[in-house]
Order: sequence, then C-alpha cells, then structure tokens
Amino acid sequence: MSVAGLRRAARETVSGMPREFWWLWTSTLVNRLGAFVATFMALYLTLDRGYSASYAGLVAALHGLGGVISSLGAGVMTDRLGRRPTMLIAQVSTAVSVAVLGFMVHPVAIAAVAFLVGMASNASRPAVQAMMADIVPPKDRVRAFSLNYWAINLGFAISSAGAGFIAEYSYRAGFLGEALMTLVCAVLVFVKVPESRPARAVVKTVGGKRPQDEVRLTTVLRDGRYMGVVGLSFLVSLIFQQGYVGLPVAMGTDGLSSSDFGTAIAVNGVLIVVLQIPVTRFIQHRDPRRLLIISSVLAGYGFGLTAFAGSVAAYALTVCVWTLAEIVNAPTQTGLVVQLSPAEGRGRYQGVYTMSWSVAALVAPLMSGFVIDHYGAAWLWAACAVIGTVAGLGYWLLMRNLPHEEHAVADVLPEPAPVPAEARPDLAEPEAAPAAAVERAG
Repeated sequence: MSVAGLRRAARETVSGMPREFWWLWTSTLVNRLGAFVATFMALYLTLDRGYSASYAGLVAALHGLGGVISSLGAGVMTDRLGRRPTMLIAQVSTAVSVAVLGFMVHPVAIAAVAFLVGMASNASRPAVQAMMADIVPPKDRVRAFSLNYWAINLGFAISSAGAGFIAEYSYRAGFLGEALMTLVCAVLVFVKVPESRPARAVVKTVGGKRPQDEVRLTTVLRDGRYMGVVGLSFLVSLIFQQGYVGLPVAMGTDGLSSSDFGTAIAVNGVLIVVLQIPVTRFIQHRDPRRLLIISSVLAGYGFGLTAFAGSVAAYALTVCVWTLAEIVNAPTQTGLVVQLSPAEGRGRYQGVYTMSWSVAALVAPLMSGFVIDHYGAAWLWAACAVIGTVAGLGYWLLMRNLPHEEHAVADVLPEPAPVPAEARPDLAEPEAAPAAAVERAG
C-alpha cells in the first residue's frame, strides 16, 4: 500500500467518532503511559526489596485476585452509579493505593496494598467499555475498541521504556509517577467526559408499556450463550497469557537470556502499534463469528509453533503469529460482548467478561509452571494448540444463530443527553438493543 493509501486508511479509521470517545481514548492513553506497578512489581520486590521469587509470585497473585473480585463489583457499580462515577472512584483509588504501595516496607503490608491496587486498577475497565458502547454507534464499535486497544499498547510500549530508566533511579519515583498520571486521567474524565448511562428499557404490554426488569448479576450468570462466550474468552486469554508466563521460562530453558526474551516479546507491542489501525480497517465490517474462530485457532497454533523454536529469531516469528491473532481477537471479542449485553446491564456484563481475563491471569502461571515442570515446555505449547482449537470450535457452535447487530431491534429510551443531540448523532435516536436482550426481556 502506498503512503497516500496508508494515510487514507488511517483517516478513515479515526474519522466519525464522537468527541466524548476521543476524551475517553485520551484518558486511556494517559493511564497506560503511567503504567509501572504491573510491569516492575516483581523486579521491585526481588531486586530493590530483596524478597524471594516465591514472595513476589504471591504478591502478583494477590494483585490478580483483587482484579477478579473488583470485576464483578465494578460491573454492578457501573450500572447503578453510572459509568463516570465508577471510573472516577476507581482512578482516584488507584492513584492513592499505588502511591501508598511505594512507601510500604513490611511484607504483609506490601501484599495487602498490592491486593488493593489490583482491585482499584481493574475496577474502571467495565465502566470504560460500557461507556464506549453507549457513545459509539453499533457500526463503529469494533473500530472504537480497536483504537482503544491501540492506545493501551502504545501507552504501555512508551511507559515500559521510560519506566525502565525511572526504575534505575528510584522505584518509588515510578510508583508516584503512576499515581500522578492516574490522577490526570481522573481529571480528564471529570472535566471532559459526560455520563452516558442509558435509561432502563421499556417493554410493551397489553396495557401499554412498563420498565424492563432490572438486569442483575444472576441474570448474567443465567445467560447461557453469554456465559459460553465468557468461558471461551477465558480459554483464549489463557493462551495469550503464556506469552508472559510460559514463554520466558521456555526461552530460559533453551539457554536464552532475559534480554533475549525482551527482544522477542517487544515484537508483540511493535506489531500491535503498527498493524492495529490497518487491520481494524480490514475487519470492521466482517463477520465477527469467523474472526473469532480464526483468531482463536491462530492463537493456539501460534503458540504451538513455539515447540519448534530454539533461537531468538524463531521465537520472534512465533510471536508474530499469535500477535496477529491478538490484534483481531481483542476488539472483535469486546464488540461481541456488547452485542450480547442489554444496554441497561452493560456494566454487569462487562464486569463478568473482564473477570474471565483476570481469572486467566491467575490460572496461567499455575498451568505453565505445572506443565513445564512435569512434562516439559513442548507439552505446554501442544496444550495451547488444543485449547485454541477447542475455543474455535466453541465459537462456531455458540454463534451459529447469532443475529447481525444491525438487524436486532428493541424499544430503548435513552436519558436526556448531557450534550446536544446534534453533537451526538448516536443519541439522536433511541439505540437498538441486541436481539438477545429482547429475548431476555420477554
């Protein structure tokens, strides 16, 4: 593609989004630019504080457990309090807890505060994803989630490089820097991002109309198709997590150094930053069912190829394969979650979906450690290929009768918009809810 063609593709990818989306996107970028704790926690505990690797693993597990717990609570808050208040509470709590963590010395105190950081930092995700679904028209949602995913990885790539230099000077400065950037993110949301929570849907009855029954957490858990998608999301996440838990161990057993792993895994971030926008343009109007099937299988066999790698170049090549699957899967999966979620229950639905990734982050280290210790790394990569195949088959079975989103209709009455309707074309008319929501309402 020519330079002019690339510019045109980039322009088409970013055009037409509501102004509120770009402020939300900016807050995501700022938040990821300040990322430090998740990246350098293990090094901070082992090198700076002198604790054992086992203790560092325990703290990481507690951090992840906090994220699992907060996913559900934040989803409920998103629907009850609203998207904006939930984000503000989560971001301010994250800033305070991260700053406090930098001053903790006692191992029990460090573990406890790390748990709180995990809870707070994960709590904004259901609200952010629900708000994006509220303010972006259905036809542009995959593109919106792709752009947000691009911002996450761009910010992380920049912060990882900068935070490395900060860590050499002072780990505490890194904690305080993340706290400051998170506060900036909260200020952006407070000043520029209006509340977007829609009013409760109404259903037609013989005597007229009545408010639809409230979506509860039990409603989500009883939604068989949706929970099937959550389960498949867990399997796919379990595969992708191996890039950060199984891959470095496998490369170490091959005699490669930590810098070799850094070189190989850097390919992941570079490819996402370079390819996310053009790939988004390619996939945004394609059938999400096929994209999820293909990306699941590609992820599984991308990691499966790792069994045949023995050099940095070979490992980097396998990273290229599963990164392409990640680029396709992440926004498509999030778009499917929105399609299957009723507007008034998006927070709870997104919370359960977010929990699947948090649980995978807890399970993946245990899985990789057990398999590598008892059977060898080759069996881990074979297991990834099997899991990817199972996930692809699962998507095919679950999504066979999934209606296209533009054909799904429901009677949904939005709240008065906080900005003029002419500035928010997506709020000018009641948004059509997914057909799955209509079936649940009936």
